[in-house]
Amino acid sequence: MLITRHAARLARAAALASVLAAPVAGSAAAEQISVTHWGVLMYGAPYAVAMEKGYFKEAGVDIDGILTSKGGGTTMRNVMAGGLPYGEVALSAAIAAAQQGIDVRIVNAGVQTVGEILWVTTKDSPVRTIADLQGKKLGFTSPKSITDILSQMALEKSGIPENKVQRVSIGGIGSGLTALQQGGVQAAPIMDPVWAKEKNNYRPVFWVKDLVPPMTQTVGVTTTEFAEKNPDTLRALIAARRKGVEFIHANPAEAAAIVAKAYNMEPAIAEESMKNLQELDYWSTGAFDREGLENMAEGLRKVGEIKGEVAWDKLLDERFLGSEPSVAEQPQAKQ
Repeated sequence: MLITRHAARLARAAALASVLAAPVAGSAAAEQISVTHWGVLMYGAPYAVAMEKGYFKEAGVDIDGILTSKGGGTTMRNVMAGGLPYGEVALSAAIAAAQQGIDVRIVNAGVQTVGEILWVTTKDSPVRTIADLQGKKLGFTSPKSITDILSQMALEKSGIPENKVQRVSIGGIGSGLTALQQGGVQAAPIMDPVWAKEKNNYRPVFWVKDLVPPMTQTVGVTTTEFAEKNPDTLRALIAARRKGVEFIHANPAEAAAIVAKAYNMEPAIAEESMKNLQELDYWSTGAFDREGLENMAEGLRKVGEIKGEVAWDKLLDERFLGSEPSVAEQPQAKQ
């Protein structure tokens, strides 16, 4: 059985490697890129703005659509297989791919905080703080997920032995809230825009921003081949996204309306959600925060998703950030 599983892993790696080696189409025609959880979570807001305002075309690339998935390795495969081989993925997926020997380069930071994530309980629950969860059940989405990492780190930071709280895998955010309502857990994770929509139905137990260090959540990735052959395209993509971030901060109401339209979301929910995220400096304009990157890597080691040190000098490629200021000069995520 072990040999069979190993062979299957090798076959999957070989298949993905063949995708990475495939020739890349030119960017003269309209193209698509990939963004994890597009249309559901707010990682993609800068891309929605950049498409609507024409920033991609101004920069010399024509992006007319976004491919998406529920995250993880699926998004990585979408990045490499569909449209231009560039996209925004979870940092965990990029690191895991690199450690599996897949040719991936991280070319910009995306979401630079996990501070939007919180755990909630029902309005009538006796649970008020994270300390009250001792002897009770705490939900997280799935093993080795970001909520798995953050729930462990939050308990550790609060001085609560992990064996005093029963952590339960509950699936997605929606199924977790259902489990909470039915008494299957006493606290479940939530984040914007779901929090903006559901906040009147639940009460916060703890916010991640109060308990964990800064952590980079998503990054822009490509392949070595594409980076070497199409540096101007990457610069254009990153510059257009950066203009999208800057527009969000300068014109929050209009940006929220754009995202509401792109995501088929209620405008009031989009506006409140984006306001919440602006206050956290949620979207990086591109520069890398080495501390935030390493903090996420440490969390991934904690849950066994990766092993050993991350070869950041080989994985990060800063050549395409243009006039992007160094991390020391940028506003830092409030977490």
